[in-house]
Amino acid sequence: MSQRRIGVYICHCGGNISDYVDVQAVLQAVRDEPGVAVAKTAQFTCSDATQQEMIQDIREQQLDGLVVASCSPKLHLHTFRDVARRAGLNPYQYTQVNIREQCSWAHTDDPAGATEKAIRLVRAGIARTGLTRPLEPLQVDTVPRVLIVGAGVAGLRAALALADVGLTVFLLEKEERPGGHVAALGTMYPHGVSGKELVKRLLDEVGQRASITLLTRAELVEKKGSMGDFQVKVRVGGAGGREMDLQVGAIIVATGFDTYRPPAGEYGFGSPGVVTLEEFNRLLEQTGDQLTIDGRPVHSMAYIHCVGAGNGAEAPVPYCSRYCCNAAAHAAARVAQAWPQVSQYHFYRDLRTYGRYEMLATAALQAGSVFIRFPEEEPPQVQKQPGGRLTVAARDLLTAGDQVAVPVDLVVLVTGMVPRADSALVEALKLPLGRDGFYSEIHPKLRPVETVVDGVYICGSCQGPKNSAESVTSALAAAAQCAALLKKGHVELEPLVVTVHPERCTGCGDCLTTCPYTALEQSGPGAPVQVNRALCKGCGGCVPLCPQGALDLEGYSDAQLTVMIDALLKESKT
Repeated sequence: MSQRRIGVYICHCGGNISDYVDVQAVLQAVRDEPGVAVAKTAQFTCSDATQQEMIQDIREQQLDGLVVASCSPKLHLHTFRDVARRAGLNPYQYTQVNIREQCSWAHTDDPAGATEKAIRLVRAGIARTGLTRPLEPLQVDTVPRVLIVGAGVAGLRAALALADVGLTVFLLEKEERPGGHVAALGTMYPHGVSGKELVKRLLDEVGQRASITLLTRAELVEKKGSMGDFQVKVRVGGAGGREMDLQVGAIIVATGFDTYRPPAGEYGFGSPGVVTLEEFNRLLEQTGDQLTIDGRPVHSMAYIHCVGAGNGAEAPVPYCSRYCCNAAAHAAARVAQAWPQVSQYHFYRDLRTYGRYEMLATAALQAGSVFIRFPEEEPPQVQKQPGGRLTVAARDLLTAGDQVAVPVDLVVLVTGMVPRADSALVEALKLPLGRDGFYSEIHPKLRPVETVVDGVYICGSCQGPKNSAESVTSALAAAAQCAALLKKGHVELEPLVVTVHPERCTGCGDCLTTCPYTALEQSGPGAPVQVNRALCKGCGGCVPLCPQGALDLEGYSDAQLTVMIDALLKESKT
């Protein structure tokens, strides 16, 4: 008979779970499991009211374990750890069981099977909790310095924010000049400020902060240590340049993006008179009284939107970059203001000028731009005409599908953002990439600038398409995270790490090669393996490799996994 007193709470999630999982059946099946003292259901276990009820139960029923069966731990692991902490229960004696993503959402066609699966998972969670013990986080002193990789507007703005709260900043820029894409832009939307002037102003402010060190032609080549105390190696001056060792407490990655460049022939790209929007914006900055292309005056022009973008995984840009519709509308408004006699046509599949940027599309429309919506499966055709002119032909869904052919002097291909490839940086920082190739945050809403590498943050368009305002917003969020981490002077690390049973370890050292975080150490050949708890991420990858069973993962020990498997295999009476 278990001596533990465990509270079990099963969530309806407002129907997300209870529409497919019989929550009452789960409750009946687990309420008499060994060690269960309290078992309840709730519409929303994450609600304030249910959290208060849990706290009251823990205190009044003297619970020494907590199981919440609800959604993914990625969403509410820390929520319920805090509930346990507020009630006086060690937060590491809590287990979250995911019966939403793993049961109700995964088995909508089989409610009975989803319910049975939920019962088994909750039983396993109870069994694991029965073998938990109080743990305390590992405390590490933090270094009040931040390394920022990338000196575009996001990196520059983050550096200024960090300097203003008293932190020292090392700002790395891989190129000769800082500023990124914005440094080459003229008037930007919606504020009308020149990109060149904006970058100059930021650089002037950076120059006035003694606590910011800007290094150009510099890149990160190596990282060691853990959150709060990283040892990084930086190469300055390109290949063969000098190397510097820095000690920082946190790292922000703001490496920006690349622009999709169409292959020759796509919509006539490579032919005279066909340019990308990025190239056209540079042309606008260099043009005088008359808009010309290759020495020829431009009387009419066409924008083709969503070049390279598509919904299929085979498309070069299989997502919407959002900013490009706004950028094209802004360019059209600029052309209309400077050269009102130029006729402008927008061939689009769908427009996403969201929020206040809708005014840009309205301004372009009111200035005389003609919008032609083409079917996704029938993209426009660009053909050369005698004399250097071009014709853009498409079927217009706005005029009942009529075929239109517009003679123009210039075609602007509106292209989106693509991830900037930097395999060396990915390898050095162990940064995860999303399926789209951009750096991936833990959660886009709950933890939007954090990565799975503690102490390493991402911001700006290196994590997905963003305009400059959105990039700066995320940069300030990353700076705030760094400040919250480093200004305390110490950081608490997860205690759920690997432990070594030295009496079983033969010192073979085979496990050392399995750890990507270099958390396993050996003082010499044949010596027992030791764990650097500050480096260990608790992934458990080394545990099954040891033939002696000398490694164990705190929170998921061999004993805990064994009882969880037994619980999963237990036949249900329902």
